[in-house]
Amino acid sequence: MPVPWFLLSLALGRNPVVLSLERVVGPQDTARCSPGLSCHLWDGDVLCLPGSLVSAPGPVLVPTRLQTELVLRCHEETDCDLCVRVAVHLAVHGYWEDPEDEEKFRRAADPELEEPRNASLQAHIVLSFQAYPTAHCVLLEVQVPAALVQPGQSVGSIVFDCFEAALGAEVQIWSYTQPRYQKELNLTQQLPALPWLNVSADGEDVRLVLDVSEEQHFGLSLYWNQDQGPIKPWWHSNLTGPQTITLNHTDLVPCLCIQVWPLEPDSVRTSICPFREDPRAHRNLWRAARLHLLPSRGWRLDAPCSLPAEATLCWQALDGGPCLPLVPPLPRENVTVNKVLEFPLRKGHPNVCVQVSTWEKLQMQECLWADSLGPLKDDMLLVETRGPQDNGSLCALEPSGCTPLLSRASTRAARLGEQLLQDVQSGQCLQLWDSDLGALWACPMDKYIHQRWALVWLACLLLAAVLFLLLLLKMNPVKGWLRLLKENIRAGAASRSRAALLLYSADDASFERLVGALASALCQLPLRVAVDLWSRRDLSAQGALAWFHAQRRQTLQEGGVVVLLFSPGAVALCREWLQDATSAPRAHGPHDAFAASLSCVLPDFLQGRAPGRYVGAYFDKLLPADAVPALFRSVPVFSLPSQLPDFLGILQGPAAPRSRRLAERAEQVSRALQPALDSCFRPPGALGTGRGMGPEAGVRT
Repeated sequence: MPVPWFLLSLALGRNPVVLSLERVVGPQDTARCSPGLSCHLWDGDVLCLPGSLVSAPGPVLVPTRLQTELVLRCHEETDCDLCVRVAVHLAVHGYWEDPEDEEKFRRAADPELEEPRNASLQAHIVLSFQAYPTAHCVLLEVQVPAALVQPGQSVGSIVFDCFEAALGAEVQIWSYTQPRYQKELNLTQQLPALPWLNVSADGEDVRLVLDVSEEQHFGLSLYWNQDQGPIKPWWHSNLTGPQTITLNHTDLVPCLCIQVWPLEPDSVRTSICPFREDPRAHRNLWRAARLHLLPSRGWRLDAPCSLPAEATLCWQALDGGPCLPLVPPLPRENVTVNKVLEFPLRKGHPNVCVQVSTWEKLQMQECLWADSLGPLKDDMLLVETRGPQDNGSLCALEPSGCTPLLSRASTRAARLGEQLLQDVQSGQCLQLWDSDLGALWACPMDKYIHQRWALVWLACLLLAAVLFLLLLLKMNPVKGWLRLLKENIRAGAASRSRAALLLYSADDASFERLVGALASALCQLPLRVAVDLWSRRDLSAQGALAWFHAQRRQTLQEGGVVVLLFSPGAVALCREWLQDATSAPRAHGPHDAFAASLSCVLPDFLQGRAPGRYVGAYFDKLLPADAVPALFRSVPVFSLPSQLPDFLGILQGPAAPRSRRLAERAEQVSRALQPALDSCFRPPGALGTGRGMGPEAGVRT
């Protein structure tokens, strides 16, 4: 009975113990022999009757050894049978009784005769194959030239393709000659007996179906087959068939393999890795990967499977912007997961970060060295390039490129080129890397900033002295003006000391208008608000992920707060990233900073770094109170506009005014939001074809 190619490939083709099987195309049996011999396969079956032993009249060919090999006989591309190939090794047995007969045999094969005859030794070899309940015999005719006939010597072999058999069968093979000159050879072989395994999809999940008898005991193991390192077991159990096992789709990774074997002595184990090309498995792998930077120059990428990625160092400037790669002069390195690696730096620096990327895009970036080396510094990175004759050049790494120090460019590095060159020569710069090709220097810029601010402060002092003289001349008229100036100074100080980064999901145009109204209203308070609605040009130039990195870093360094504004779309994105989604992932727009930010926001919540940095909010009519995922409730979550006073108090922090003043500001913000809320919330009878933002558009749980 034909066996599906899928089953045979599971049983034998991908087993780490059994080699992949050769495929024989065509239904016909064939025979072939060693060079110098000629052979022929007789058509049809023959009777499996060995007969009695007879004496050899002289030298005869006899089988001396049997050798088997498992192959696949395929009638179609996916319809194959397990087949046993048999090789019969032959030798010459016996001697000439009459020397004259031997002389005649040799002379008949003498090539110097005018009419030589094709003298040869001929034999009929029978192969008998039995695999309960069937038996099959074939007859092979072999001829050996007289030149190869040496009594007691091997002359070669004949190979027969092939006897079909079933998985788990015990086969017996005999070989003898007709007539039979010696005791027949025999060989018994047990073919692999493996349970039938099927991998199928069940919605978002995957089912493993093992169809074996109820009395069959077998072992099942799930493991991660890592190319870089030993096999890592994940789950193991001894079971009794039949069994159906369900795997969550979030557990799938490309290197997840399944191993099955009967619980019998010396049983063959079957291993398959069916998720190597599964897109879900590759997405899960990157979500499970974690990049750790270790003091002071080490790093490690933890992942269940090997990742085809490269790691590079980059320089993160204090003023934000993208991290500038240090390639060249430093080389790219292939990533080896779960192994501590070191970058070729002499000393660590908080501005040095590591990026892991594929040929498609940047996958992750971490600057965790800042935890041990302090915050980012306002240092300028200088790249020294050395020539073959000890002539070198220095340039400063800036977003526009590497600017030569002694150039006329209108950049900060060019303006301070001579001073930076003197700092390198006087040893005031820290050397991060050094080789025959060049070096990297980190030069502090604080002293140049202090010189610039010294002039500013001097001008401010002169202005303050002039104002003080005016106050002395006109004390009474200036009192009212001083009172107003005091309030403005307080408001300005609060504005400078508190920033807010507003993150939201762009569900539709009406919701974006509502977010814009909220941001505009908050700007009327002593707050500085950053929102992607007002930074479309920067988003297009930098990309959503880079823009969010820069804004988040600046906001948190200034003691600000990141506001997560939850909506039905935002909750769906969060659940998708938390690997609890019940529908396929949605495509995100090119300016969706919320979707891009989740890769950095979620680790802060998972690792307990969110309190004090994040605040949550949602609108009363657009989202139920219990729709916000539990993970985000580790920080305050406010309902707007009903909890506006508390929300504004958290945003303004220590600079928040008294409760009565805070209530007045909350009333102002509520009035500013009301028109946008009315247009966003559509009653059940409203007309339109857009995506409504009412209860009917709520989150499905």
